[in-house]
Amino acid sequence: MSGTGGVLTAETLAMALSGLLVAAVIPALVHLTRSWAAWRRISLPAVAALPLFVVLHATVVLTAPLVRPGFARLTAEALLLYAAVLFWLPVLGTRHRLSDPARSVYLYLSMPLLDLPAVVMVALGHVAGGLAMVAAMLPIGLVALGVTWRWITQEECLAQPGGE
Repeated sequence: MSGTGGVLTAETLAMALSGLLVAAVIPALVHLTRSWAAWRRISLPAVAALPLFVVLHATVVLTAPLVRPGFARLTAEALLLYAAVLFWLPVLGTRHRLSDPARSVYLYLSMPLLDLPAVVMVALGHVAGGLAMVAAMLPIGLVALGVTWRWITQEECLAQPGGE
């Protein structure tokens, strides 16, 4: 099925689900299990995790309309979810965890990079799928806003006389 135009199709729903898994479910899972020892073993520094995730995300999103549902598509989605875990660990995990200012920059930098493949999809005529992906990835912006707000309020507290 093609996700062209404004028609709601299985492809469009799959794009929305994929985006929600990456932007909401995976970070919630990582946050709830951040003390899990396995996260420390697989965690990558942000300088490696972000480009890995951006490239894999672009590859999976841009090839999704070309790959029929089945083993290849399922494998690509599984790799994308694994890369999403690696992407979120510097933000929410314990090993290689970024400071609040670095987490803000990391997340704000990732948003346009992760939206770019969806913009390409829209330009290629897969409007509903591309827009579904952009909308589903909005939780990344909410997390970025929360991290930035936390950072700002901590800095303000430290700037107050006697603040620590």
